Amino acid sequence: MLPSSTTLEFLSSHRDADSLQLLLQKGRYPDVDMNMVAQQIEGRRQAIHKWPSFLACDEYLFPPKLNREQSSSEATARYKGSLISDKTVADLTGGMGVDCYFVARQAREVHYIELNPDLVELAQHNFSVLGKNNIQCHCGDSIQWLSNHPSVDVIIVDPARRNEHGKKVSAFEDCIPNILEHRELLRSHSRTLIVKASPMIDINHGINQLGEVEEVHVVAVGGECKEVLFVCRQGVGEPQIHCVNIMSEGSGQVWKFTRTQEQEANPRFAQSLGKYLYEPDASLMKGGAYRIICQWFPVEKLSRNSHLYTSDSLYDNFPGRIFQIERTLSLSPKTIKKELPEGRCHIVCRNYPLSAPELQKNLRLKEGGEQFIIATSWGEKPIGLVCRQVRNTPVH
Repeated sequence: MLPSSTTLEFLSSHRDADSLQLLLQKGRYPDVDMNMVAQQIEGRRQAIHKWPSFLACDEYLFPPKLNREQSSSEATARYKGSLISDKTVADLTGGMGVDCYFVARQAREVHYIELNPDLVELAQHNFSVLGKNNIQCHCGDSIQWLSNHPSVDVIIVDPARRNEHGKKVSAFEDCIPNILEHRELLRSHSRTLIVKASPMIDINHGINQLGEVEEVHVVAVGGECKEVLFVCRQGVGEPQIHCVNIMSEGSGQVWKFTRTQEQEANPRFAQSLGKYLYEPDASLMKGGAYRIICQWFPVEKLSRNSHLYTSDSLYDNFPGRIFQIERTLSLSPKTIKKELPEGRCHIVCRNYPLSAPELQKNLRLKEGGEQFIIATSWGEKPIGLVCRQVRNTPVH
């Protein structure tokens, strides 16, 4: 149910108030839905980083916390919109409507389908105040809706990744709706099917389960993998992997390859350590671009399973973190105490027997400072590298 005019007036003058304090004072304002007011204040604070465009619209209303947490960010929704141009689209898992809104900026017509009537009412309101008149809202079961409507150009589905016990899941068969169960219906009612999956999903397994996958888009934002998109079309060949790391300003470079190209790439292995060390960004690591990086850049791999690279020259456009190697050292408490007397640094473990927290505890180190200890393997030999970070994010 949409808030009353009294609640909206109260909200208008308390947008920057403390939501907890207002909830404690709700008895003083019997005509105000204070839960809704608190929901809007908290939503606006979350939107600063997650949906900044919505803050420009004072009439926009945010859904409850769970729906906000499950929603796409503005950055990833914009990216999905970039995959669609002048098409009719059906979003079968409408939710908060973020994907629908940004897709509708590119598409000709969008159908928003959602089972929760409160979310549908909120979405209708928000699409209206945002001026998106090419979105039609439908309340009901999306599979039933699809069965009773003609086909569209594109279907987008983002299955709920929590089971009946509230536990997080990632496999398609454990999500709601189970798209594997309805795969033929989805295919017969669209030219293109876009499935949003958990960043934890096994990409190869997902390709095999869905079939006819043309592209896989691994989308990271600011270095953190947020979602994996499977784009399915009939009669396609080998899937192409698209790895993109979207930066805070919205830019992002896409790296594309196939599994065959990755397998056929011949990486160079380092016989000696160079001056610089490279760690690929999260999208490349998730996408599995381990060997082909040596074709894109004149860098050498430390070992077959380390997925770290080195060179004597600096390649500033490398997609990921870049470190300058200062020295090697033995990863023992005695050596560390001598080499790092301040007892503080950042620890990164890649292809190393211990995790970063375990190694930090063993070496009696605290997090912080400007130096990094990177524990990894060079060839078959464990090694510790003292480094300083040259750059945290790629330059586009």
